[in-house]
Amino acid sequence: MYTFFLILLILDAFVLSAAVLLQSGQGGGLAASFGGASSTDAFVGNRQAATLLTKASWWGGGIFLGICFILSMLSVRSSAPRSVFENQPAQQAAPAPLAPLPLQNGAKPAAPAPAAAPPLGTQKAPAKSSTPAR
Repeated sequence: MYTFFLILLILDAFVLSAAVLLQSGQGGGLAASFGGASSTDAFVGNRQAATLLTKASWWGGGIFLGICFILSMLSVRSSAPRSVFENQPAQQAAPAPLAPLPLQNGAKPAAPAPAAAPPLGTQKAPAKSSTPAR
């Protein structure tokens, strides 16, 4: 049903665009009303006889809006809105700490870390002693 109305909407869009583009202009439009051209016409323009193209434009626009309304009603979900949190798994228990933290629960402070050795390329050669080796 949705596809049928969608195809009707697309066909109506083609008919509506062709009807609008094939119409002749009214000459001046709103620019003429504000001093763009000398015009004694009414604010929007003079009344013209309704041609086939203007009737097709009005009917095409009305049908387009009606089909859009029907499609919006068909696309509404039938179920009530649900929360995002409903699909999440059950809460997991917090993991126990691996080792007690320093100075907590009577634990002894950890020994200081050994000094880091300098990188291999930056080590200094041992100093030569002034005494001869025997």
